[in-house]
Amino acid sequence: MLELEHGFRVVDVHARLEPEASRRPREGMGEPERLEREMHQAGVVRAVAYSDYREQGYLKANNAVARMTVGRPMVAFARVDGARDPGAGAGSRLRNITASREEYHTSPEDIEQYAYDDRFVGFKLHPARDGLPDEAVLEELAAVDKPILVHGGEEFPPSAVEEHFLQYDLPVIVGHFGAHPLRRDLMHESIDLLEQYDQCYLETSAVRYRDPLERAIMEHPDRVCFGSGAPNVHPNVAVMEILTLDVPEDAMKKVFSNNPARVIEELAP
Repeated sequence: MLELEHGFRVVDVHARLEPEASRRPREGMGEPERLEREMHQAGVVRAVAYSDYREQGYLKANNAVARMTVGRPMVAFARVDGARDPGAGAGSRLRNITASREEYHTSPEDIEQYAYDDRFVGFKLHPARDGLPDEAVLEELAAVDKPILVHGGEEFPPSAVEEHFLQYDLPVIVGHFGAHPLRRDLMHESIDLLEQYDQCYLETSAVRYRDPLERAIMEHPDRVCFGSGAPNVHPNVAVMEILTLDVPEDAMKKVFSNNPARVIEELAP
């Protein structure tokens, strides 16, 4: 794929790595060499990377991702799991009454250790897939005050992000505009959250629709961060989706660099 020439400094808040070659769906998917090469093609100078899915705990995978980012234009987020069911129904509430943290689940002590390990600059949560952390873990996340990236979508909609994360005073980046896969109504619900919560940000990976992207950037130019969603999406494609929007150049600069660097200081020049 040809290299893009756009003149912007671009940083990416959403990329995934797979530490074990045997777990990659096909050759090259999720490996740091490929991500670094594709970042260069797209003019992305720095990216947040986190681990792919694991069934029982992320300690080894998080540490492996941290090692893979050393010496590369990447910073690591530690992936966090939990024992609670993230659903909003009566069945979920009933299951959560007796839910307890297993040995492999992320503990408050793990959060503290990650936070004071300079290899990790934030946390990634995918409650629908990894489970929702308990209150003790959420309180520790708030205490260490590092940004969190939350996978948002049909199984964990904007209302759930608001209920479980936006009650805490810490930066919350809502992945995919809170609308994976391509739920336009949820995108607009997430944009509405920006009116109420100063600590809430949206990232652009897998959004695709122009109208919610343009609405969010025009109404809240300081609260939208560029995310590619690599390796599922080539960073070239993700960058072009922003470049072709009908928004001012100054707003694009904020999305591509200023906003991510304000939320995640390690992405700053």
